[in-house]
Amino acid sequence: MRARPIRGKLENMRLAVLTSGGDCPGLNAVIRAVVRTASNEFGSTVVGYEDGWVGLMEDRRRDLYDDAEIDRILLRGGTILGTGRLHPDKFKAGLDTIKTNMADAGVDALVAIGGEGTLKGAKWLSDNGIPVIGVPKTIDNDVNATDYTFGFDTAVSVATDAIDRLHTTAESHDRILIVEVMGRHVGWIALHAGMAGGAHYTVIPEVPFDIAEITKAMERRFQMGEKYGIICVAEGALPKEGTMEFEEGGVDQFGHQTFNGIGQVIGDEIKKRTGYDVRTTVLGHIQRGGTPTAYDRVLATRYGVHAARAAHEGKSGMCVALHGENIDLVPLEEAVGKLKTVPPKRYANAQALFG
Repeated sequence: MRARPIRGKLENMRLAVLTSGGDCPGLNAVIRAVVRTASNEFGSTVVGYEDGWVGLMEDRRRDLYDDAEIDRILLRGGTILGTGRLHPDKFKAGLDTIKTNMADAGVDALVAIGGEGTLKGAKWLSDNGIPVIGVPKTIDNDVNATDYTFGFDTAVSVATDAIDRLHTTAESHDRILIVEVMGRHVGWIALHAGMAGGAHYTVIPEVPFDIAEITKAMERRFQMGEKYGIICVAEGALPKEGTMEFEEGGVDQFGHQTFNGIGQVIGDEIKKRTGYDVRTTVLGHIQRGGTPTAYDRVLATRYGVHAARAAHEGKSGMCVALHGENIDLVPLEEAVGKLKTVPPKRYANAQALFG
């Protein structure tokens, strides 16, 4: 399809959209917003590539229409296009195939929805002449250059609800309950859920923990007559060197760190040192699933609208980002290469409530 320039914008374009990396609530809201904005404001069409970069490489695509089906996906978790991961070496070796497939489909610009890994891929495509707009997605909220990513609020809500429920059972049985939440390299989910749920200790990857300090905080609670405790732990948390024995996980085929269940390790160590009844709950992928919260639906929709507009304005190599109340465009290079970690002062706020 040949796009026509009108008033500084392109109309009658053909956009492509894909979702890559781990799924999270709000992906469908972005897809819906891209399709409806492209159709309503510009008379453009949208094609969706299935299973992320893999579908782009294998030319697995389907047309997405502004119809009742696309309207209803706002409430759905997951992604109607499917998602997946592709090793960076295979991805880069397929540049010519990607260009050929996009040309055959008549695609003028690609909207890539994903986390840091996906945005790195989007930047690389942009650097190699493919028009790309990035949309930041991750429940971990670790993408740089944006205040929040969609999916994070839903994950925090799920984790907070779990902590709320565990308070009553822990108190009834005089138990210490460990709640392990997602957070490979950053502790945003643990920080927010721990604070919102009234956890008595929160452990995050940015601050190596001392098991003796955690144990002391739990013992103090029992001595003061509050004979239960809730500890919120991010999956990527690590102990201070020399404080306890712990074998770190390895690396998977995509270069991502794997884990050995730090929540259970902490629980076992507390039980060994105190004799208290300690149980561990790992929330895992329940944090990724289900209906997105209202906040995530709104944020994802705003991202999709602005991504579609940016594509029609010819602003390739950019990523939509939330700054205060505004959705801005930032260069993809600002969104990748550095994770957004929990600042020390934010963790210090949580520490004031420990014990």
